[in-house]
Amino acid sequence: MTTVTLNLDTVELTDEQFYRLCQMNRDWQFERTAKGEIIIMSPVGGVSGNREADLITDLGLWNRQTQLGRVFSSSTIFRLPNNGDRSPDAAWVRLERWSALTTEEQEKFPPICPDFAIELREAKLSRRESRPDPLRPLQEKMQEYLNSGLRLG
Repeated sequence: MTTVTLNLDTVELTDEQFYRLCQMNRDWQFERTAKGEIIIMSPVGGVSGNREADLITDLGLWNRQTQLGRVFSSSTIFRLPNNGDRSPDAAWVRLERWSALTTEEQEKFPPICPDFAIELREAKLSRRESRPDPLRPLQEKMQEYLNSGLRLG
């Protein structure tokens, strides 16, 4: 996955402004770091998309059996307690925590850190190509989740 990070030092978007930016540009996938950087992510390839779908399916089937929470796709942005707005490749939130949110909070970007999150590293395309998705940004993103209350990732 290729990403572009915009550092908007002089522009601070409110949560509502960031939500509206995302709603007005539905063909783009955005995230916002705790530092306020806007990240624009490209779509993933077939191999990574298939891996993501398999993980969401497995998580959804497990949750359907246990009925312990809610499962979310990579299209869901969570507003983290540290002010980041992040969308894991797959996520799960305990039912009692999800139910504590208002209907409006559930419908917009839920102000909650998932209890469980999966971040996939995009598959290498061939031996000659460098890995398109470096490990360090994924580690930093996972640390952001952990700092926000993630229980398992």
